[in-house]
Amino acid sequence: MEIIIMPSDNEVGRYAASLMAKEISAKPNAVLGVATGSSPESTYKHLAQLTSEGLDLTNIKAFALDEYVGMDLDHPESYHSVIRREVVERVGLSPDNVRVPNGMAEDIAAECADYERDIKESGGVDIQLLGIGSNGHIGFNEPGSSLVSRTRIKTLAPKTVKDNARFFDGDESKVPVHCLTQGIGTIMEARKVLLVAIGKNKAKAVAGLVEGPIGTFCPASILQMHPNATIVVDEEAASELKNTEYYNYARDNMPNWQRPETLKA
Repeated sequence: MEIIIMPSDNEVGRYAASLMAKEISAKPNAVLGVATGSSPESTYKHLAQLTSEGLDLTNIKAFALDEYVGMDLDHPESYHSVIRREVVERVGLSPDNVRVPNGMAEDIAAECADYERDIKESGGVDIQLLGIGSNGHIGFNEPGSSLVSRTRIKTLAPKTVKDNARFFDGDESKVPVHCLTQGIGTIMEARKVLLVAIGKNKAKAVAGLVEGPIGTFCPASILQMHPNATIVVDEEAASELKNTEYYNYARDNMPNWQRPETLKA
């Protein structure tokens, strides 16, 4: 696991976007896993800038991590709408190449099975962008989730409902209680995982992810077992890490070939 601590939200996004661009340049038909929430916003902003400078996303496909159940797909806070705004329109992906789970499906189990099948038939995810919940969830795999789980319906934890109320005018009653989410086992099959985290409220979760024991009560901790995971966080999100001196030393002494193209020394 590679830990990159950057001084600000903007620099987190710049580094993460540059890393994604490096992967896309090496494989122009790459399959991305795309996340919603506040943490990836800076990454999408910088990825859009790289697209405007010539990064070709014509043949890129993408799969979203999750979607609310029972929310109209045209609702501004449905992840269909968020992905359309933040990824399709802002970054420049083709809408025909982006798949989001259908939380309005009549047969939820069939939709989940179809989603797994579609990911596999695409060749699998090459680089999965993740955020992390303040309780350590990735996707909507709440604490207690199976570490080998697949795409399925989940009940959101009260903490997640409270955190997500900021997208619903602060009204927790407007936040759906159920969601469809890629499972932890699904996420772990991505060839590369890139997790971004911003802010003091993510510090405990980041510490559990990076330095805590692997277990279901910090679902993100399973990323310690991923063979190609990069964690990019700002200083506030890194504030409860114990080994920051080494992480910073390793970042500053990274081989040049390992750095994102736009950030080479």
